[in-house]
Amino acid sequence: MSEQFEIERLRRWRLILGDKEADGTGCKLSGADLCIDNALSALYDGKRSGGLGSSSPKVARWLGDIRSYFPSSVVQVMQQDALERLNLRQMLLEPEMLAQVEPDVHLVGNLLSLSTVMPEKTKDTARQVVRRVVEDLQRKLANPTRQAILGSLNRAAHNRRPRHNEIDWHRTIRANLKHYQPEYRTIIPEVRIGYGRKRSHLKHIILCIDQSGSMATSVVYAGIFGAVLASLPAVKTKIVAFDTAVVDLTDLSSDPVDLLFGTQLGGGTDINRALTYCQGFISQPQDTIFVLISDLYEGGNRQEMLKRVGGMVVSGVQFIALLALNDDGAPMYDHRIAEALAGFGIPAFACSPDKFPDLMAAAISHRDLGEWIRE
Repeated sequence: MSEQFEIERLRRWRLILGDKEADGTGCKLSGADLCIDNALSALYDGKRSGGLGSSSPKVARWLGDIRSYFPSSVVQVMQQDALERLNLRQMLLEPEMLAQVEPDVHLVGNLLSLSTVMPEKTKDTARQVVRRVVEDLQRKLANPTRQAILGSLNRAAHNRRPRHNEIDWHRTIRANLKHYQPEYRTIIPEVRIGYGRKRSHLKHIILCIDQSGSMATSVVYAGIFGAVLASLPAVKTKIVAFDTAVVDLTDLSSDPVDLLFGTQLGGGTDINRALTYCQGFISQPQDTIFVLISDLYEGGNRQEMLKRVGGMVVSGVQFIALLALNDDGAPMYDHRIAEALAGFGIPAFACSPDKFPDLMAAAISHRDLGEWIRE
């Protein structure tokens, strides 16, 4: 048993180190192990940089090999490494290559960034790949988002001083059971619970999404969440993307794939211009939740941008600053602007997609987001 363990240990070291660096192991590879080693060497051997780009058939074989020998999560990492290390973005412009790729949120971000230069023969394949990822994410995220938001809206709509015809008797009775009077065989309702005019509790949510190149995966998740929010009649949702220009994507919210292809990843950042545009939709500040999704690297007028943020907060808008909306770990961001936002009582933080529904529920309930972050 110890001998078998030692053989397996040397085999793994041989695959990790590569060919020449592993000479001391004395381990020779064959069969599937040799194919795995070739796939790893093509990507991680620095002397062969760009080696996969010499021909389309070679790239297709490599993509097929890694899907055969590695689990999906590892394949996604290797594809991303290939795009960065070997400059293989060109392979995404070929439908034959794209059909071999393991779809994930990072791949969608790359496809969106290439959408303006993508040849017509590739666009249909690209949309199919994006749709597969989007539908998978929707299955995971849509119901938690709907439940969290509608639940918070219902709780926010409860009226503690209702008129007689607005009393919710079931909730009122449950809340007052401790006040049951045995001698009178009845309940003294010290607290009355009812439903106020729910329309007055309609929330306006504005998603303002930075579509500069560094925000690719956040754009994907924000687009999906935006489409889910827009499908809820209990909230009024605006979806706006920006770089140095501003594009209103609200009319595309019925199909998140169309919405995502309406973005244009890359370019600079002008947060001030985006805020200026979005302010035109704020008619009920007290019932408006404004979500800025950006790394805060402002290329426009910083002072004017901060002045606008301050004005929105003073008017009653709930302002949320998300540095990222993804699972990519700690993001890079402009610390000076984040500190300035903190001066307005706005914490700037990254949020994973699975926490976003709870974040929106907390905002609807007017909870302290600083406390919510620490939970």
